[in-house]
Amino acid sequence: MSRTERTELLIGEEGTERLKRAKVLIFGVGGVGGYVCEALARAGVGTIHIVDNDTVSESNINRQIIATCHTLGRSKTRVMEERILSINPECSVRRFECFYLPDTPQAGQFDFAEYDYVVDAIDTTAAKIDIISRCKDAETAVISSMGTGNKLDPSRFQIADISKTSVCPLARVMRRELRSRGIHGVKVLFSTEEPIKTGSRIPGSISYVPSVAGLLIGGEVIRDLLKR
Repeated sequence: MSRTERTELLIGEEGTERLKRAKVLIFGVGGVGGYVCEALARAGVGTIHIVDNDTVSESNINRQIIATCHTLGRSKTRVMEERILSINPECSVRRFECFYLPDTPQAGQFDFAEYDYVVDAIDTTAAKIDIISRCKDAETAVISSMGTGNKLDPSRFQIADISKTSVCPLARVMRRELRSRGIHGVKVLFSTEEPIKTGSRIPGSISYVPSVAGLLIGGEVIRDLLKR
């Protein structure tokens, strides 16, 4: 059987071709974003651009698909590119090794209108808002990941409009900031699980929670691309 044969049983030849023509930009290839990349690559998305300025550290090993003892110290985008191409050598991958912030030269290098979908899997609130705003201006589909730290129950994840979110502290801040800018209709992944109080400023994490979040986002992107 070919690499795409079982996928094609579900989505047909036309769906397979549609994914092959799709172009997706992913901000952040850590715990959540790494599994988004995994889902898109294995589904046969033809163009995947990835943005991250970090290197793999030992503290990433508990939850990030690209983090192993053999990848420590390496560029996350480089390792992710190698993984994507090992899954689908025909995929067009472009790496951006930068820390995205609004009103910086790094932000100016992205033409959001050239993408079919943008995934925000980063942590910085100002950057998340800017990415969403630019996608809205470009009329490009976007989905944003809310907080996945300090969680133990992945069954509490939901994908919904930002206006329908609850419990998640990051979603609360994002709702307020987006509303103040007149931005509506933003699709997000969030959790209805109350964050666990750890007593640490560093968010706690476990192997299966960010991965589920990333696969849920990846699935949502793929289904949306197939609807077009």
